[in-house]
Amino acid sequence: MPLQGSVQKHVLQFKFDARTSRGAMQQHAVYYIKVWDTQQPQIVGVGECAPLPGLSPEYNPEFAEQLQEWITRFNRKAIDSESVNAYNLNQKFNIPAWPSLQFGFETAVLDWRKHGSKKLFDNYFSRSEAGIPINGLIWMGEKAFMQQQIEKKLQEGYSCLKLKIGSLDFKTELAILQQIREVAAADTLTIRLDANGAFTSEEAQNKLEQLAEYAIHSIEQPIKPQQPEAMAQLCQHSPIPVALDEELIGVTNPAARQQLLLEIKPAYLILKPTLLGGLKATKEWIYLAEEQKIDWWITSALESNIGLNAISQFTAAYTLKREQGLGTGQLYTNNINSPLRIQAGKLYYDAATSWDNLP
Repeated sequence: MPLQGSVQKHVLQFKFDARTSRGAMQQHAVYYIKVWDTQQPQIVGVGECAPLPGLSPEYNPEFAEQLQEWITRFNRKAIDSESVNAYNLNQKFNIPAWPSLQFGFETAVLDWRKHGSKKLFDNYFSRSEAGIPINGLIWMGEKAFMQQQIEKKLQEGYSCLKLKIGSLDFKTELAILQQIREVAAADTLTIRLDANGAFTSEEAQNKLEQLAEYAIHSIEQPIKPQQPEAMAQLCQHSPIPVALDEELIGVTNPAARQQLLLEIKPAYLILKPTLLGGLKATKEWIYLAEEQKIDWWITSALESNIGLNAISQFTAAYTLKREQGLGTGQLYTNNINSPLRIQAGKLYYDAATSWDNLP
């Protein structure tokens, strides 16, 4: 009863230029990993491998070819499906150190174990009993575009907005925050910021002090990663609690993870399974964070609804203290139709809606 796999590429098209301080994206190539037992080929598990340019260490022009080569080698091994466990995949299958593949293959196996139902975890979310509170994501762009997004999210009932900053003139960004606060005070709207490492270590403290005037909940990655001393200083002195995001990518050794948190002492961790190496790796980060009394939330990383669904169901297995970053399913013109729905700032799994087939 060997387990077999295949890869299917899908190019997602953004509804707009998705801009961060690293540049703009018009499309995003993802790869669906399918697994099945040759004796029951009708039961197929699907996961998503979605490496991000500029963030995923495995991202390169030859990635699609490399992924197909790995799947071919995997199939030749004809591994007994009975021995497969989603959380021992790296040891058993010698998966390359590609975080997005680790996530995609892990979730494909989880889905296969659940008979391809797309219900990887049994909890209140997957049973359609309640939703997960999420933040509304505001993308960088011209001032009018950002204002339009903000007005729309407020009308839709979000009580927490996350703004990507760092690509506009700083005074313009301050003016946008001022306008938000004129219509929504801190007791009715939480504002999170994500700088994607846009500030230099020399200017960061001053900019954070100016941003703090608008009652900011937190700021993700104010400076570029791998500056531990500068980041530790910011975490100690910033008037806005600092969250680590890109800083966590590529840190796979348990001792190195622990040392990173002990040295920098962030207020929050932003956990993205696609970038960290899957759900097992994310669980390990959560354990370390809670051990050191560091709060956290989980965020999708521009996956299609296949990956978003897996991340959301995994997230709902935890007791959640605050809004999660799971509102990316509405970004694409050609996403896969799914039971995932957003209403009044919460993400729901609508069991009455069926999944579309993969394109």
